[in-house]
Amino acid sequence: MKKIRKAVIPVAGLGTRFLPATKSMPKEMLPVVDRPVVQYAVDEAFEAGIEHIVFVTGRNKAVIEDYFDLHPELIGTLEQTGKKTQLEALESMLPVAGATSFIRQQSPQGLGHAVWCAREVSGNERFALLLPGMVCFGGRGCLAETVELYERTGGNVIAVERCEPSETNKYGIVGRGAEIGGGFEVTAMVEKPAPANAPSNFYINGRYILQPEIFALLGNQQRGAGNEIQLTDAMVRLSKDQPFFAQPFLGRMFDCGSKEGFIQANIAFALARDDMKGPVFEMLQEFVRSHERQEEAA
Repeated sequence: MKKIRKAVIPVAGLGTRFLPATKSMPKEMLPVVDRPVVQYAVDEAFEAGIEHIVFVTGRNKAVIEDYFDLHPELIGTLEQTGKKTQLEALESMLPVAGATSFIRQQSPQGLGHAVWCAREVSGNERFALLLPGMVCFGGRGCLAETVELYERTGGNVIAVERCEPSETNKYGIVGRGAEIGGGFEVTAMVEKPAPANAPSNFYINGRYILQPEIFALLGNQQRGAGNEIQLTDAMVRLSKDQPFFAQPFLGRMFDCGSKEGFIQANIAFALARDDMKGPVFEMLQEFVRSHERQEEAA
């Protein structure tokens, strides 16, 4: 089984759900506590053994490339002021030279098109795909678990989580087949099915291992929902020739592409830090008490 060496992280989205904040700042650079959203995806990729990350960017996303580069002026200031802890934190997050590539998606045509843009750099290798808006929380990274299942099964692997059966119309849902290697065979992939038609309540949570044949399919994929090139449509076509497996993620994934998920992630990560959990917990308790008083007075 060949090692998964490369990962694709699409960061070309416009972030319209976070306007006006994303008018001048990429949504991937919005902070969860003190790290931008995209940093969590990069950390998760390197934890899983990824050696090279391909970022698919768009207009006004140069700040992401700058973020993963050296900043001599900042480093010099931190050294002069003796801020060793901050300096070590910056150095630990910096990828080694040559470990990142940046590809431009000239126009927003959907996730499938963004992945297709990475074809030349990814080459004829199976690769990981991480949607940076989905932030992994708690314990081991989701991609590491997904890679482990791939090493047992080969083929294509997608990470999944359970949703409420009544909410299947919000997600890409997979059908559950025979159990294998801690995961299960995927028997169907359906985009946002009505609860009555959903093959299960397992939804795709933004982590994938895909074979390189997906690029040829994306290259001639017809436009689907939203008049965009949909990755799920190409995966359905690929599943006719190659097996797909699903790895249930036992931790929690926050959808930081939504305002609710972004706030939840900030609270969860803050409460997980020794230097923040006390004051944040007290603040939340006071908010709850204040809300209860307002309801009683209404």
